[in-house]
Amino acid sequence: MLFASSLIVCLWLGDVHLTTLQATIGKLVNAQTPNTVTLVNQGVESYKNGNFQDAIQSWQSALKLYQNSNNDNNVNVAIANENLARAYQQLGQTEAALSYWEKVIASYRAQKDSQKIGRILTEIAQAYSSLGQTKKAIGFLCDPSNAKNIEKLVCQQGSALQIADEQQDKEGKIAALGSLGEAYRLRGNYDIAIKYFEDAKNIDNKIYDFAILNSLGNAHASRAQLWNLRVKSAKKQNISQVSKFQINAKNDYQQALEYFQLSLKEAHEQDNKSGEMRSILNLIKLLYRSREINVIEPAKVDINIQQALELLDKLPDSVNKVYAAIDLANLSAVDDESTSPLTQCLAKPKLPEAQVKKLFNKAVTISQALQDSRSESYALGALGHFYECHHEYQSAWKLTSKAIWLADQKLKAKDSLYLWEWQAGRILEKQEKSPESLPFYERAYNILEQLRSDILIADRDFQFDFRDVIEPVYRQLAQLQLELASSSSPSNKQLSSPVLNAALTTINSLRLAEIQNYFGNDCILTAINNKNVTDVVEKDTAFISSIVLEDKTGVILILPNQERHLKWIDQNEKTLRQEITNFYTGLIRGKRDINYDPKYAANLYELIIRPFDEYLSSNKIKTLVFIQDSFLRNVPMAALYDKNDHKYLIQKYAIATTPSLQLTSAQKVNMQSSRALVLAVSHEAKIDDQLFEQLTSVSSEMKAIKQQFPNSKKLENEDFTIKNLEKEIQDKSYPIIHVATHAQFGIIPQDTFLITGNNDKLTINQLESLLRQTGKSSNLVELLALTACQTAVGDDRSTLGLAGVALQAGAKSAMASLWSVGDESTADLVAEFYSKLRESGISKAQALQAAQLKLINTKETGIDIQYNHPYYWAPFIIIGNWL
Repeated sequence: MLFASSLIVCLWLGDVHLTTLQATIGKLVNAQTPNTVTLVNQGVESYKNGNFQDAIQSWQSALKLYQNSNNDNNVNVAIANENLARAYQQLGQTEAALSYWEKVIASYRAQKDSQKIGRILTEIAQAYSSLGQTKKAIGFLCDPSNAKNIEKLVCQQGSALQIADEQQDKEGKIAALGSLGEAYRLRGNYDIAIKYFEDAKNIDNKIYDFAILNSLGNAHASRAQLWNLRVKSAKKQNISQVSKFQINAKNDYQQALEYFQLSLKEAHEQDNKSGEMRSILNLIKLLYRSREINVIEPAKVDINIQQALELLDKLPDSVNKVYAAIDLANLSAVDDESTSPLTQCLAKPKLPEAQVKKLFNKAVTISQALQDSRSESYALGALGHFYECHHEYQSAWKLTSKAIWLADQKLKAKDSLYLWEWQAGRILEKQEKSPESLPFYERAYNILEQLRSDILIADRDFQFDFRDVIEPVYRQLAQLQLELASSSSPSNKQLSSPVLNAALTTINSLRLAEIQNYFGNDCILTAINNKNVTDVVEKDTAFISSIVLEDKTGVILILPNQERHLKWIDQNEKTLRQEITNFYTGLIRGKRDINYDPKYAANLYELIIRPFDEYLSSNKIKTLVFIQDSFLRNVPMAALYDKNDHKYLIQKYAIATTPSLQLTSAQKVNMQSSRALVLAVSHEAKIDDQLFEQLTSVSSEMKAIKQQFPNSKKLENEDFTIKNLEKEIQDKSYPIIHVATHAQFGIIPQDTFLITGNNDKLTINQLESLLRQTGKSSNLVELLALTACQTAVGDDRSTLGLAGVALQAGAKSAMASLWSVGDESTADLVAEFYSKLRESGISKAQALQAAQLKLINTKETGIDIQYNHPYYWAPFIIIGNWL
């Protein structure tokens, strides 16, 4: 469930700031005028009450008085700047906060006050974490390379944690450890985050217990979500780890529950009502999450909601109260499947409609009284969404428009601005004003393009909500653009309008966002190619891009002369998905059935390829490159069947796939003099109680590779270890890395791995790290071949991992399989593939086509006649650079 507060920077050390501010009063009593003391006190009280704008006004007035008294560099000026930085940080105006922090740290360095320098470095790190720059934050707190060693934490000289240790600053160390834990939590490194939070907790200091306990609760809650994702992945893979992952999820859920309850108790004992509210809201959020592990306790939910509602009336008006009211208003019934109340309409609201409306209006009223534009924008937007869901579009439009103006003109608050732009577009579209809605969708999309890297890399929790709060913006904009483009042109005629080009850009951006969301790191950013690949490829190559929508699917053909043709598949998502499942199931049956019925393969050909036959033929196309969407990524396109001329698609075209043209290199590489590194496991393997059968074709694969690449090196069975691989690629470059071992692709990267010779796992992230750390291999791996893959059947997120495998590992392209064949046919296919790849002028896609045709034509060549069944040749695909 996405709570309103999850979009607002709410630093765990916020309560510590209040103590620091209280301490500043005493230091400022000796200021030169009673006026300054009064102003500082007023600012502290406003800050404590959450009225940050008033606090800023008071402190800025005090600062001017100090500066006018010619004491520009004294301690009072430094403390005033320090307080202003914190207030701006609480308002989410991080850039303004950082400008004040720079002045503060310069003052303390001039005073050679090491302890304060260390503490300010921690607060600067928190500011960068809030901007999504968690790696930079870790650099201020410790050393990114050493900080991963959680048992032997050695920090660089001059970092916040090192200074705290040197100065024996207990409070500073707690703050640095807590901030370090928070940075790692945001990056999804929950184990490391929990270790640092526990280290902070073990330092005896009662004042900070509430904040630390709250952070520990958040970290365990996030890890519980991750375990639950792994449960889903294991179920898709049908492996034995399901029960183990379920136990881990429940354990983390229970730990989170205990920490939030302890945090609530500490806040209550300290009479910290704002802290109590935060803990109660976290408890409610956790209880809702527990639906995923089937331990939801409706009675506890009701008790906590009632506590929160009663506490809300006791809180002084503040920004935190505004967001608390919005969170409570947006609660759904425990059996409602809604996950994002700000972007979805609740099927079953938890509270009565009158009470919900009252809470929203209270949030608006308080934010306006505080003159806090950020929270006012959020409250107005949330209320606008309420009216949108109730089809009261006039009220919804008025409130949303004002929310946009406040977020855009006054604050540039992009993290919420995209929500309101998107909301405005939906409101107009529901009133059948599609052309008027387009600019709003476009602005929401443009904002997300600016924010995407920070959102998807820096906050792994946010990734859990990707399909609800980010992906729909791209899909709805693309649908609107395609519909507007096709409405102005007759069906199947050339479309070259700017709107269609914009739709292709939107679809491509969605591909980037999905891959980035799946891997959760910034590795793909280095691979982005801003050139238009379709402009520089061979004239006999065409591209087919798709986007799956709720009620239909758009398929776009891009020809070498840049003609665009759009075809709608008029089947809803559920119906088309079933077509794909039927097709896939028929292929898999080839393991036991000799005869193949191409009925479903022919159906898909009619839907996807037939509308473009005449264009492909007239343009003499030889290679098709697919940029597929959603469950269409599971389709082995080579096996589509043309019932008119009785040919598979691979018999007509060489075929490749790519996750995104923007991530594809169009450079042709000569593979004739290449060398290969072969990583192979032929014997039976057991990983996490899951048995992987013996791969009988491995020796034949290696023999074929050795024949084509005499200088190849192999690491086989027990010799294939992570340590040996690291040693081998340290000083040598291998343009081809061939992996002949089981490879599993799950719905999250943690369940995407290769099996090594010592019954160990080499995750795709570990492989990426190894290849990129060598300095040489990352730029020289042209082809990564994986011949025994296993994707989670029927799940399009697992094929995201397969689609991005080459990209993530630092290779320009991959030859991989959608399922593991594990037969001599694989060795035959591999031998022919590499043989053709050595020929001058043959592309990777054409080499694979030749290898697949050899199996199809087994009756003529004398190979096992069963190999012409698509089960044996269809799963092999070229991903990325097909040239």
